[in-house]
Amino acid sequence: MHDSTLYLDYRVDVAGTGFTVLDRVYADGDLFDEALGGSCGNVLVSLAMLHRHVAPVLALGDDEAGYRLVDEFVQAGATTRFISRRADLRSPVLAQELNTALGQHEFSFVCPETREELPRYEPIGHAEVASALNMLSRCSIFYADRLSDSILEAMRTAGAAGAVIFFEPSDIEEGDLFEEALQLATVLKYSEDRLGDRLVDRLHDCVRIVTYGAAGLEVRDGGETIWCDAIDAPAVLDTCGSGDMVSVGVIDWILTNDFGTSSLKAADLLEGIVAGQRLAAENCAYAGARGLFKKRGANFVRELLNIRSATY
Repeated sequence: MHDSTLYLDYRVDVAGTGFTVLDRVYADGDLFDEALGGSCGNVLVSLAMLHRHVAPVLALGDDEAGYRLVDEFVQAGATTRFISRRADLRSPVLAQELNTALGQHEFSFVCPETREELPRYEPIGHAEVASALNMLSRCSIFYADRLSDSILEAMRTAGAAGAVIFFEPSDIEEGDLFEEALQLATVLKYSEDRLGDRLVDRLHDCVRIVTYGAAGLEVRDGGETIWCDAIDAPAVLDTCGSGDMVSVGVIDWILTNDFGTSSLKAADLLEGIVAGQRLAAENCAYAGARGLFKKRGANFVRELLNIRSATY
């Protein structure tokens, strides 16, 4: 779809690829909203709404769901020239069933109305990487939450050009690919509950953000471990997107301070982590992964991020 000779004449703050879906949100059994979702999609579109230069690299279907996803990126101000629309794909759709009384949610690739299988996420291929090579060599941060041969190629390209590699895996299934991704990562963020026991002996030279759900998180750097208590939510309607808001805070902080890969340490990220935790807590009061953005606006979110913690 894109000419590989296309030249990007400005530096991109954040490029990224990974789990990006159309979230179909059912609140207490009724269809409530449809919006761009998935960790990668949520992080990238949130940063674009905060006026960061964001370039998603994605493979979507040439269908209505794909149009909706691209349009949300456009409305947020992201560069969409590296999103491929392919006739051989169906854009992914994920059903989220939300219980607002309990503040709990479940995800499914089965439509709760028709019981039909919903289309699943497909990673980018070589063509998508080839079209984005110039941009990938000019981005400050590269974000990924999934792996494939092509995603790893994109990660290598960005890392070789000096980008901070922010890797947020949800699972370990990829063997050698995963091992190389760990070697490339500048910041590794993962859930202790899901991946802690599988990563404990695989320590690499990167800053690790290890989340413990509602309790808080740890920041690890070599032998140093710093604990950050969670910030209490004003109300809990929906916890979806909370972890993504932490990532948004950290990435925004890295960009604000222009940290390079060689100088980045755990202590450098603490203000950004607390800012992200602040967003996560506020976001819990609203339905949807970006309810805070939708109800209060990006300027309010920026004000939350700019508050400085007295602790650090």
